[in-house]
Formats: sequence, structure tokens, C-alpha cells
Amino acid sequence: MRVLIVEDDQRLARLLAAGLRDEGVSADVVTSGDQAVAAALATPFDVITLDVMLPGGRDGFEVCSELRRRRVRTPVLMLTARDAVGDRVRGLETGADDYLPKPFAFVELLARIRALARRHLDDRQAVLQAGRLRLDTASRLATVDGAALALTNKEFAVLEYLLHHPRQVISRTQIEEGVWTYDFEGGSNLVDVYVGRIRRKLAAHGAEALIVTVRGAGYRLEPTA
Repeated sequence: MRVLIVEDDQRLARLLAAGLRDEGVSADVVTSGDQAVAAALATPFDVITLDVMLPGGRDGFEVCSELRRRRVRTPVLMLTARDAVGDRVRGLETGADDYLPKPFAFVELLARIRALARRHLDDRQAVLQAGRLRLDTASRLATVDGAALALTNKEFAVLEYLLHHPRQVISRTQIEEGVWTYDFEGGSNLVDVYVGRIRRKLAAHGAEALIVTVRGAGYRLEPTA
């Protein structure tokens, strides 16, 4: 999962980004409304957390309205110290999907982000399954026939991304954009390295055939393999 954090309080932004990364979520940070619009138009984020009070010409309400006007359908979670009913209503009317007043508990923020990320999926359960493989995205536990796989956060994220797109050919670029942040050096073989690591761990349980290489195109997850 990849999240865009729009927050002008740099200390809070760093804390949120670090917390999300500790949970295996890739997090990019921007500090203004213009940067937020540009980033959201350029990258297919899974969720945007959007502070209402932003410097410059656009506040969070205007950013959200502009994104919806431009057909950006990424779920938006508005974060603000404003907790008046009128502000919450305005946020939802501009196209936000959820609203969380400050201060908030990080665990609640994380739960809301994960819930929003599942809204566009056919299966909105926190547990993803493909044959013998089971991923619990809430507990960050992956198992094959009940036996746990020792995955790093990034390995879990790559496998989760593939599980969200079963039987589809997924390019390396799509995996890069869905799992890594802007500091990732595209064009490297890092995606292949991670897929190779995941396959070796699946192979220890006889399940390496779940991930199929499509020559010249990328990878496909075969739930029945």
C-alpha cells in the first residue's frame, strides 16, 4: 500500500510517515496544496491523508475538490484540528471519504487508512487468500497451510500487491509505483530481487508456483497454483 501524506507540520509528517513505514506502508510526504495535487495526479496512491490547514493558495478543502474535479478517485482521509460539524460536512461534500480530527491515536489512523484502501476492492476483508497462501493485512501475518512465512515489511507489501490483483499480469513499474516511494530508483532490478526472495520462502512450503513470471511483461499471481 502507498499513502500520500499532505501535512505542513513537518514534525508530524515525519512521525506519521515513520509510523506507516514501520507498519509496512510506503509513505510519501508533501507540504502544500499544489504539491498534493501534482503528486496525486502523477502517482496512483491507495490513500491520501489530507490536512485542512495548508500554506499557500489552497487549503485541504480546495485540494480535495480539485482532485475530484480532475477525476482522481483515490480515497481521501482529512486530518484537521477543526472538529466542528460544519467543517466535517464541508470536507465530505468536497469529496473526502473520511474525516479524523486532531489529536488522534495512530492506531485509529492506521485502521482508517487500511479500511479506505480496501474500498475499491471486490473483497474488502482484511485477510487475503490465494490457494494455500493466506495474508492477514491487519496482523501482518503470512502463512502457507498455517505455517508462518518470515517476510520483511517490503516483501509483505509486494506479496500483498500481487494478491490484490490475482490472475492479472502486473508489470515491474506497477509494483514499483504501488510499493515504493519517490526515492526508489526505477529501472533497477530491485523488484526482481524481492520477488525472488518471496519465491524462495514460498518454495520452502512447496508454494513457489503461486507467482508466475510473464516474460517481458512482469508477474502474475495464480491462486490455484
